[in-house]
Amino acid sequence: MRLKEVTIHKYKSFESEQKFDLENDITILVGMNESGKTSALESIAKTHYFQDDEDFKFNATHDYPRKDKKRMEKNGENPEAITCVYEIDAALLQFIEKEMGKGILKSTTFSLTTKYDNRKTINISVDSKKFVEYKTKELGITSDTINEKLLKVKNKTDLDSLQKEYTDEKYVSGIKSLAPYFENKDSWTYDPIGEYVYRVLVAPKIPKYLYYDEYYSLPSRISIEQLNNQNLTDNEYKTAKALFELADINTDDIIRATNFEDFIAELEATEAIISGELFKYWQTNKNLNITFQIDKKEQTDNRNNTRIVEHILDIRVKNKGVSLPLRNRSKGFNWFFSFLVWFKKIQEDQNSNYILLLDEPGLNLHASAQADLLRFLEDLSQNYQIIYTTHSPFMITSDKLQRVRTVLETDKGSVISDSVQEKDPNTLFPLQAALGYDIAQNLFISKKNLLVEGVSDLVILTAISGILESENRDGLRSDVTIVPTGGLEKVATFISLLRGSQLEIVCLLDSYTDPTGKAKMENLIADKIIQKNKIHFFDEFLETYDQADLEDLFTKQDYLNLFNSAFTEYSDIKLTDLNQDIKQIIIQINKHISKERFNHYRPTNEFVKQGIKKDDLSSETLDNFEKVFKKINQLFEK
Repeated sequence: MRLKEVTIHKYKSFESEQKFDLENDITILVGMNESGKTSALESIAKTHYFQDDEDFKFNATHDYPRKDKKRMEKNGENPEAITCVYEIDAALLQFIEKEMGKGILKSTTFSLTTKYDNRKTINISVDSKKFVEYKTKELGITSDTINEKLLKVKNKTDLDSLQKEYTDEKYVSGIKSLAPYFENKDSWTYDPIGEYVYRVLVAPKIPKYLYYDEYYSLPSRISIEQLNNQNLTDNEYKTAKALFELADINTDDIIRATNFEDFIAELEATEAIISGELFKYWQTNKNLNITFQIDKKEQTDNRNNTRIVEHILDIRVKNKGVSLPLRNRSKGFNWFFSFLVWFKKIQEDQNSNYILLLDEPGLNLHASAQADLLRFLEDLSQNYQIIYTTHSPFMITSDKLQRVRTVLETDKGSVISDSVQEKDPNTLFPLQAALGYDIAQNLFISKKNLLVEGVSDLVILTAISGILESENRDGLRSDVTIVPTGGLEKVATFISLLRGSQLEIVCLLDSYTDPTGKAKMENLIADKIIQKNKIHFFDEFLETYDQADLEDLFTKQDYLNLFNSAFTEYSDIKLTDLNQDIKQIIIQINKHISKERFNHYRPTNEFVKQGIKKDDLSSETLDNFEKVFKKINQLFEK
């Protein structure tokens, strides 16, 4: 059974009715802090929380919108808080029809409306006529008369009266066997069959809700005596209680015991199960393990009699021989471990379905660890419907934006809407950032990356590689992505970022003129972040050059042809116009036109616009570029 749709009537910041549908796997509520995301999760959780918890019951004093609270109290209303629409799955429908007859349900969806006194109104559509016809036929007592009479029965008393009208044993026993269906325990006025279908067949299958946020993280030190108190209000201690229940440890036994080794063994066995799941997804540091120790606080009285006044479970995390209290480890690790403790508690319940409500999951995780968490949630969604809130772009997958619902705070209260209709730029920022990050990852970066200085290099290398390939000569490997870095000074930064993603990197660069950029690159080589043989400069491919740019791979005449076509505001430059004492064509042209730097992209654009072909370039130019591609291709084979 799935939660299909939610209508929040009035709850906290939701001052007007808000309706939104849910995905079958994962739904994401995206919005700024204090926009109402948490309130939306809370309201859903309070409809059918997985355990008896006063914090997850509607309370008009605390939950009803403040501006309308006085009016509601004066009118003596019991207002509606939320309506949840569920969809009955094929397996449950088959189960219901096997007992009640084909077509018994007019619709596979039904709704539950929860009011502020926590009572529910159920709207389920049942065809009682089909049920009566199915059952009387099955019992061998079918007739228009008895069927009509059964349709008028509203409870067991009515059924007893009908039974007394018959003396034939077949009819008496047949009508009597229908008693469970007309029991009407919840006193539905018009529909005893609907009451039975809901109470007996549907209600036990309605998913329970597990709500989890960072406040449920396990504490480092747990007082067993305080844990033994059944009226726990602290969320940390609720999670601690779940840990002991998972370990099947009675806290009374610990309090009475003098030796704690057996209890620690049970806790460690439980921890091993949880850690097995944890490290499937926690890639940040796999050298961690949880240790448990039970300490005693003793007190000595005036007669020197010592007694234990408190038992304390100490939870520590060990890493390479050094242990720290759980609270002193990263909040992200604590969140992940504590959530699995809380989650395993419901996993042990084989008789119920659950929907997970996660408030800002992974808030304290690094971006790469959030990716691990997303992988974890994707796996969980195979068996559990999940709704979570976030304002992190790394918790949104850009190829599944249909999962997103935006939550916006307005002058009229919180509003939930489809993301494509949202106009607020702050609310949309995580979506835009997620989309931009994904575009950047997929457009410019692959497993094999050739770093170049700028977009001009990207365009020229790609175009000439295509020309060479069309002549059955060596172009750049098809699995290599050319990544423009935006300038020589940024190459070192790109190397550091991409290297952290375990990608293959080769650099093809203009000769360094800036000592700062050169020093950065030398430091990367010294620190073994990139191998020296993976960095190449254009001058290496030109015999008489000490320094060179990509443009120097063209013969001077070939490049002048491009420049003259691109810069019509200047008279055409001839080879004889250039200073022959200067090697680099870029500097030669700058000197001739008395510019510090002309726009290098304009000749590149001309190259593309003219659709330059093999015959437009000299054999020397093509040979130079082919020599470059052969070398780069070899570097990616190693």
